[in-house]
Amino acid sequence: MKEKRHLRIKELVSQYEIETQEELLRRLEAEGFTVTQATISRDIKELQLIKVVGSQGRYRYAIPVTAAPVSLDVFRRKLSDVFVSLARANNLLVMKVLPGNAHSVAAMIDSMHIDGLLGTIAGDDTMLLICRDEESALRTEALITTS
Repeated sequence: MKEKRHLRIKELVSQYEIETQEELLRRLEAEGFTVTQATISRDIKELQLIKVVGSQGRYRYAIPVTAAPVSLDVFRRKLSDVFVSLARANNLLVMKVLPGNAHSVAAMIDSMHIDGLLGTIAGDDTMLLICRDEESALRTEALITTS
């Protein structure tokens, strides 16, 4: 029953702009599912549903999109088109790219799961790559700049 309910919840949030747990509860009940608000709350957590801005400007539930890992070759081809500079300060790397490209490059870097890279923060044309330590920053810098 739980698997069927989870499948139907995914279908509902994909088809409709469901804004609240109550609305999701009503839709499931209308389709014959017997659920409580607590069950809906647990389902939302288990399915890792997120809130995004809907077409009316109000928040609605959505299924998170997971990015597929990017190969080093694909990353380097993208980077060769937009790269401006890379600087290191201890465990931090600051990368400059052409305007409008920082988010996509940072997402590619994040999907590569580079050992020692804790995360990225991206603006419009600048990214901050935060490494565990200086050694990790040196390895990440070499990985990014090696052609």
